[in-house]
Amino acid sequence: MFRLGYNTNGLSHHRLLDAFELLSELGYRGVALTPDAGQLDPYDLRPGGVARLARRARELDLALAVETGSRYLLDPRRKHRPTLLEDDPAGRERRADFLERCVDLAAELEAGVVSIWSGEAPDGSVADERGSPGASEELWNRLCDGVARVLERAERAGVRLAFEPEPGMFVERPAGFAELRRRLGARGAALGLCLDVGHLIVTGDVPVDAAIRRHAAELVHVHLDDARRGEHVHRMFGAGELDLAATLRALAEIGYEDMAAVELSRDAPRGAEAAAEAMEHLRNSSAGPR
Repeated sequence: MFRLGYNTNGLSHHRLLDAFELLSELGYRGVALTPDAGQLDPYDLRPGGVARLARRARELDLALAVETGSRYLLDPRRKHRPTLLEDDPAGRERRADFLERCVDLAAELEAGVVSIWSGEAPDGSVADERGSPGASEELWNRLCDGVARVLERAERAGVRLAFEPEPGMFVERPAGFAELRRRLGARGAALGLCLDVGHLIVTGDVPVDAAIRRHAAELVHVHLDDARRGEHVHRMFGAGELDLAATLRALAEIGYEDMAAVELSRDAPRGAEAAAEAMEHLRNSSAGPR
């Protein structure tokens, strides 16, 4: 069985050790850590802080993953920038360095996976848009170069790298992930898929349970949230179009054994209540949590 986790971007007003205690008490078996300003900032780590987190996670039997979706950590004025797709080589280097730091952090935390994404293209193009005449080869080359570099670091560190399609970004659908793996050639086999079930609804890659079964072989990380088609807003279960029970059943049926982490960043101001509410929905689903 897979482990149910919770993303700390939904607990951004909590100390991480407090978040660990809270989530463990609620019945979660994993924590997806989003390094950010003031919360495990990889450019400002406190001496001994990472070791304390790793030790407490072991004591509470919490599996860990590292997410890289911090909003303004690299640029205080531009959300999720710079990316691996920037026209400016220095911007691409800053993102790649951040991702490598996250890989090293994951290794120190004994976290099994690091999740990354492409970011928005400078020209706003989408690689896997239906009916698109084709994305820029230059953008594909930049993305492949950056991902290959981080893959190499992850392989050396013994950490699994997962790529997440994100609505509105250059790679926003599972089809784009498949194209990225193809372009990476032999190196692509080491790149896993992070599937956000809400994103599948946003982009129309439904039914969600069918998508899970279709991508079972490459699935290494999952994000759980509800959503409505065409609206990239992470919602509490029951507030969108997700069939949560069918989603959890599909994960169980494919033998998925890694983390499925609830991601409700917009609910951070009521983080403790949201985490409890999400667990209630999960417990009431037919599959039930581990």
